[in-house]
Amino acid sequence: MNIVRDTPLPQAGKAVGIETLDMTMCFGGFTALDHVSVSIPAGTFHALLGENGAGKSTLVKCIMGFYHQTSGSLSVDGREVVVASPKDAAAYGLGMVYQHFTLVPSLTGAENLVISRAELPAVINWARERKALTAFMERMPFKIPLDSPVSELAAGEKQKLEIVKQLYLGRTFLVLDEPTSVLTPAEADEMLGLIRGMTERGELTVLMISHKFHEVTKFADAVSILRRGKLVGGGKVGELSTADMAAMMIGDVKLAELDTRVPVTDTAKPVLHVEQVKAPDRSGLKTIEIDKLTVHSGEIVGIAGISGNGQKELTEILAGQRPTERGSVSVNGEIYGATRPETRRNNVRFIPEEPLQNACAPRMTVSENLAFRTFDLKENGGDAIWLNKGKMKNRATSLISDFKVKTASSSSPIAALSGGNVQRAVLARELTGEVDLLIVSNPCFGLDFSAVAEIRARIMRARNAGAAVLLLSEDLDELLEMSDRIMVISEGKLVYETQARAADISVIGAHMAGHH
Repeated sequence: MNIVRDTPLPQAGKAVGIETLDMTMCFGGFTALDHVSVSIPAGTFHALLGENGAGKSTLVKCIMGFYHQTSGSLSVDGREVVVASPKDAAAYGLGMVYQHFTLVPSLTGAENLVISRAELPAVINWARERKALTAFMERMPFKIPLDSPVSELAAGEKQKLEIVKQLYLGRTFLVLDEPTSVLTPAEADEMLGLIRGMTERGELTVLMISHKFHEVTKFADAVSILRRGKLVGGGKVGELSTADMAAMMIGDVKLAELDTRVPVTDTAKPVLHVEQVKAPDRSGLKTIEIDKLTVHSGEIVGIAGISGNGQKELTEILAGQRPTERGSVSVNGEIYGATRPETRRNNVRFIPEEPLQNACAPRMTVSENLAFRTFDLKENGGDAIWLNKGKMKNRATSLISDFKVKTASSSSPIAALSGGNVQRAVLARELTGEVDLLIVSNPCFGLDFSAVAEIRARIMRARNAGAAVLLLSEDLDELLEMSDRIMVISEGKLVYETQARAADISVIGAHMAGHH
């Protein structure tokens, strides 16, 4: 298809606006996008909200030329255009920064920028390129070391470099897909503030996909909200409360409120105690050293940290999957090695990250996965010799209904369920019966709004019933909302502790980033 060049190519540094009119995208009989009309004027910062599957990424892929819409149109600066490929989108100044980095880690920032151009000479004149890059970076609000290999940059610097790359390529309309998911709060605020400054100066237009309401209210001018492929609302950010936005996103679903929190008493007994534990990390080059960590009955201790600072190793130690060089882990006052009898005796339950990979047998049925804790027990608690399929099925049916697990049947393979429903099934198994200690890792990562509220309420209920909860999460909002105490893990060590009620986000962020 020939591109319609009604629109002159964008001038460098002048923002373009776009508008979709009745944008519709069907995949066979499924309508992923249903007559969506969104207007994003030049020089504005627009947020796109919606649950998983609401149509956000479909809309963005139509704008960027990855999909060709079934019907409807796209206008750039008031002129209708046909964008048949990402190359066409680039010609109109439209660019996208993805959730996951696309930089080459072994090359420097400067090399990543230069090789991203469509036309490159066979021999690169680096003296000239460096001069041009220096002049270009002087116009940029971001300060990034361009001579270091990308692998040595912090996550915030990599994210800035991804944005700088799009600006270097002349893009003046940027789609940002959850741009702060790997950043500390301070890095996120700084980066979004700089981008906001560029929109205010008319150098850039931004469409940001986000699930963090505080970012939307702080940085965006306007918001559009999708639900089940339809545009269900939007408007100026100053005129909408977060409750309004949440209600539009999830419709008539009643959110499970977080239970009122019973205060942790001074006499609460310590359930989990980790003392002087040292173990190698995944690379084998560094160590994880947890000097002291205690979680009491009826308490949620949140562990905050940027991904890759030892959280995974800590959960593996507690799950008995990573041998330690020294130190001890005890539960209910006895040394704990995470064997099945110890886990059962002390009512320890686990909800790991990516539960389909780490807490399920994907090809086994929902019913079988729900029975992993109990299949070898008789009613009286003795060891069972035979599997009781009927009992397993009845128990699964009641758990599926109690935890609202959406599945075609209890005999479907668990891998056929959506992410939120796998998470609900694992919660059903782990939170049923007596729970003394619950270890949870990123329980809501990638889940939609209503699933998140439901899962957090379940964890809170376990805490209120007396469970000690260790919650590891990269979502600081989640930790502030759920925890009684927050500890920060950085480079394999616990470096800071605060009561959640008195927490200062900037102090937590500084410790997460290693400035302590």
